Amino acid sequence: MEFTDLEKLIKTRRSIRAWQDKEVPEKLLMQAIELATWAPNAGNQQNWHFYIVQNKETIKALTDAVQASADRITSWPEAKKFGDAATTWKQKVGFFGTAPAIIAVTASQYQSIADRLLAARGESDPQARQTREWRNSADSRIQSVSSAIAYLLLILHQMGLGAVWMTGPMQAKGELEKILKVSSGKDLIALIPVGYPAEKPASKDHKPVEEVTEVIH
Repeated sequence: MEFTDLEKLIKTRRSIRAWQDKEVPEKLLMQAIELATWAPNAGNQQNWHFYIVQNKETIKALTDAVQASADRITSWPEAKKFGDAATTWKQKVGFFGTAPAIIAVTASQYQSIADRLLAARGESDPQARQTREWRNSADSRIQSVSSAIAYLLLILHQMGLGAVWMTGPMQAKGELEKILKVSSGKDLIALIPVGYPAEKPASKDHKPVEEVTEVIH
C-alpha cells in the first residue's frame, strides 16, 4: 500500500450513524475482527473479546437497556438545568438500534509485573500509591483493546461498511453484559454498530498538527 492510499483511507473514514436495511455478511465481520486482532497490545496479552450481534431481538434488547438508562437519568431533577440538551440526548441515545449488526468489545483483566509489585506494596507507601495512580491513568488493558477498535474501524471502512465507536451505552453496562452473556473477568467497554452506510457525513475541522505537537530538542 502506498502512503497516499493509507492517507486516503484514514482521512475518508467517518463515524456512521445511519445504515441501509441490508444484512452484513458474518464472514466480512469475522475477517475484519481477525485483522483487528493484529493490533499492538500490552504484554501480547491480546486481552480483547468480540461479540457479533445480528439478531434483531438482541439488538432491540441492547437498545432498550440503554434507552431505559437514559430515561432514568433524564428523569432526575438535576436534568432540568440542562434543558433541551438533556431532552435531545434522551431522544437520540438509541439510534444504534437501526444498525444491522453490532460488535460488542470487552477487555479481560490484565496486570503487568509493575502493577503486581505496586499492588503488593499496598497503601502504606505514598510514593508507591502515587505511582499506581499514574499508571492507572493510562490503563494498559483499555489502551490495548482501543488499539484493536481503531484498526477495526479502518478495516470496516475499507470494506465499504460504516461504523461508529460508542462508549455512551456503558451507562447500562451491567444490563448489556447480561444480555450478551459476557463471561466473568471481562468488562464491556464499547459497542460498534455496523452496516452499509446510508449517509455521507462531511469532513469536520481538524486541528493543525502544529497545534497538537511539540518538538522537544
